[in-house]
Amino acid sequence: MPVTEQDSTKLKDFTRDKDFTKAMHGESYKKKGLFALMAKSKDASSIATDGYFKHWDGKVGKEDEKKRLDDYSQLTHHYYNLVTDFYEYGWGSSFHFSRYYKGEAFRQATARHEHYLAHKMNIHEDMKVLDVGCGVGGPGREICRFTDCEIVGLNNNDYQIERANFYAKKYKLDHKLSYVKGDFMKMDFEPETFDAVYAIEATVHAPVLEGVYSEIYKVLKPGGVFGVYEWVMTDAYDETNEEHRAIAYGIELGDGIPKMYKREVAEKALQNAGFEIEYQQDMADKDDDIPWYYPLAGNWKYIQTLGDIATVFRTSWLGRKITTETVGLMEKIGLAPAGSKEVTNALEQAAVYLVAGGEKKLFTPMMLYVARKPLKGESADFSTANRTVA
Repeated sequence: MPVTEQDSTKLKDFTRDKDFTKAMHGESYKKKGLFALMAKSKDASSIATDGYFKHWDGKVGKEDEKKRLDDYSQLTHHYYNLVTDFYEYGWGSSFHFSRYYKGEAFRQATARHEHYLAHKMNIHEDMKVLDVGCGVGGPGREICRFTDCEIVGLNNNDYQIERANFYAKKYKLDHKLSYVKGDFMKMDFEPETFDAVYAIEATVHAPVLEGVYSEIYKVLKPGGVFGVYEWVMTDAYDETNEEHRAIAYGIELGDGIPKMYKREVAEKALQNAGFEIEYQQDMADKDDDIPWYYPLAGNWKYIQTLGDIATVFRTSWLGRKITTETVGLMEKIGLAPAGSKEVTNALEQAAVYLVAGGEKKLFTPMMLYVARKPLKGESADFSTANRTVA
């Protein structure tokens, strides 16, 4: 098969990303948290910081959004080069929110959230499953253990792939888990490869949801299921409201998102891709006593365990200040790479906006859709009667 210009460009981009990852991260994928952060190349980290923050100047006009959307791949790649170690240090290896019950430990809630998705999708041991935007593989490892299925993780960040492979070998799951470098807007898998596909708070990085959903539809077998926890602005969000748009922009800047879309956009995108939506539910809209954003809120009323004391203090105003200034000091004396304080500040500000979006019910990180690709000869039924809204 002849190599097209598009294939050649992709190969060059992948080679560039791999070389940059090696230059920036070296062997730090074998370390964890702040120890990994201290092992970075200072020069390469500075390039990644500049490459990311050049997209953010406080402007939210259509032209500014278009620039971020056009450069979504490099924007996301730079973002996760910068924040992966911070995420693991503060959150663990599953980069997502969860529902919380009273008396429930953080990691228990995280696993339950992942199990719930696998349950709603009816994933089982005979399936080959694609994890779109797999991060460092935390959810994949949990779902693999829970169902014994085979999982392929798709990721556009080489450093996260290195870490995911490291963990798979460490926990002796590498016979069931594998990871592929790729762009979820242009997947290289053969059509109808997977029995199921899931994405946990990852497809929000797509410039156009219909684009990534169509790629997922393509690689699913007929009758296959797609499950997604999607980040969306809720029906209460008003793009023309200055306060609402400021909240959305704060989330976008701190979380590497070119553009936040409303719930209705995600639903329509699934339908346009050809999916039949079998179940949809905003899992954040359950009036839980412990809200999904409690780990970021710094509110003492949510303390349930000794571990929560440290979590709540760290996300209080004082805790955020101490974290930011500590990282700044590490950067100043050469223990952390250039730009670390700027990255920390962006993450801390994003937390503030995420909490505000949650409290005002303008935003949800867990709009759950379970959708199916029709069998050959069938067509998707988009009627309201055919959807379950819990």
